[in-house]
Amino acid sequence: MNDSMRQDAISRVGITIAIDGPAGSGKSTVSKALAARLGIGYLDTGAMYRALTWYCLDRGIDLANKAAVAAAANEMPLRLVSDPSDPHVWVEEREITQEIREPRIALEIKHVSTNLDVRAWMATEQRRRMMEAREQGSGMIAEGRDITTVVCPDADVRILLLADQEARLRRRTLELYGDATEEHMEIVRAQVEGRDKADSAVSEFMVAAPGVATVDSTGLDIGAHSCSASVAGLFYPCEIPLGGCVP
Repeated sequence: MNDSMRQDAISRVGITIAIDGPAGSGKSTVSKALAARLGIGYLDTGAMYRALTWYCLDRGIDLANKAAVAAAANEMPLRLVSDPSDPHVWVEEREITQEIREPRIALEIKHVSTNLDVRAWMATEQRRRMMEAREQGSGMIAEGRDITTVVCPDADVRILLLADQEARLRRRTLELYGDATEEHMEIVRAQVEGRDKADSAVSEFMVAAPGVATVDSTGLDIGAHSCSASVAGLFYPCEIPLGGCVP
C-alpha cells in the first residue's frame, strides 16, 4: 500500500495517532512530517499549554493561583490551525505562534503543565479535537506527554519517542536560539531538566505503557528522514480496512 492508497483509506475511516516523549525527543518534527505524509491533521498539545501560559502572563494572572489558571483555560479563545505544513496558534485575533516559543514561556510553563485541573481540561479538549478529526473522515496525530495513556489510550497507533539527554538538549537549544553554544545549552538544560522534573510528578513520559511502541531517535536525522521513517515503519506495513488500522 503506497502513501496515496493510505490517504484514500484514511479519508474513509479516519485514524488517530498518539506520540509521547520528553522535550527535544523530536516528536513535533516527526509528527508534522508524518501527518503531512498521511494527509491528516496535526495537534501540538504542548502548544496548548504554552498558549495558556502566554494567555495568563498577558493578562496578569498569577500562575501560582491554580484555580485562576484553570478558569483561564475555560475562557481562553484558542484557535489552532492543524495543517502540519504550516501550523499556527491564535488567541482571539492575535497570532502567538512565535511568542509561545520564547524563553520566558519555557521558564513559566511548568506552573501550568502541573496544574491538575488544567491537565484535566486539556485532556478533554485534546481528545475532542482528535475524535472530531477522525469522525470527519480524516484523522489526527497528537503529540505530547500523556497522549498515549490519558488523552487517547485507544488511538490506532501509540508511540513513545525518546532520545538521550544531550541530543534532546542540543535540539531544543537549536530550536530556541538557532545555535548550540555552551552558554545557550546550559540555559536550556536548566529549563528542560526543570520541566521534566515537574511533569514527571503528574505524568509518565519516559517509560512506554503496555501496547505503546518505543522509538529511540538519538542519532537519527529528520533531514535525512531516518527518524520519521523509523516511526512510520511501526504502522506503514498495516492495511487500513473499514475497521481501522490494524498493525
